[in-house]
Amino acid sequence: MFFYDSTYLCFMIPGAILMMIAQLWVTSTYRRWSKVRNHYGISGVEAARKLLNIGNLYNVEIQGVRGELRDHYNPRDKTLALSPSVGQGNSVASLAITAHEIGHALQHDQGYLPLQFRTALVPVVNIGSTFGWILLIIGLILGGTLGTQLAWIGVAAFALGTLFAFATIPVELNASSRAKALLSESGLVTSVEEQRGVNAVLNAAAFTYVAALAASLMQLLYWVSLLGGFGRRRR
Repeated sequence: MFFYDSTYLCFMIPGAILMMIAQLWVTSTYRRWSKVRNHYGISGVEAARKLLNIGNLYNVEIQGVRGELRDHYNPRDKTLALSPSVGQGNSVASLAITAHEIGHALQHDQGYLPLQFRTALVPVVNIGSTFGWILLIIGLILGGTLGTQLAWIGVAAFALGTLFAFATIPVELNASSRAKALLSESGLVTSVEEQRGVNAVLNAAAFTYVAALAASLMQLLYWVSLLGGFGRRRR
């Protein structure tokens, strides 16, 4: 079966390894710095209120969310969702994650173009991820000119997911840059050690998006190589 041949493994294993490394890195880094109390002993929620005020984001509501590392900013209803360990914790990691999500709120408030582009991709990526598989499998089963055309349309739908992963990286890096500036301006980070912790947490988180892009790109290249070989065999 073409779904599980050796070529498939050659393409997918590197991406899977990168994803595992990224997950281990972000988890271990978070756990390390979640045990280091920030200088003021301020919680994530308290830090969020201060940073939101500095950013003139008075209409952003702070909410709780269950789970670990599920923190996010929702632009649809302008809510900042913080997990219990971040919102209630007073660690360096809590400051870093809270500030990062507020960085996204600033992007949304200021109409940051890369964020708008990524947001616009969401509905088409959702459709593509659903129908891409269907078109690809049907195309490979049918064969012939029509089947090949359907399969390539399916690959194009997958390519949208890779484009989304690519568009995510500048958005996340910019949010981290804004987070560091906010923490510096607010005076919440007071030492080189705290700054090192903030950088470590944000860098580990950023690598998860790089790994996701690599995995998505490798999967896309596999399907392209498969269909390219399929087309050559037909000729």
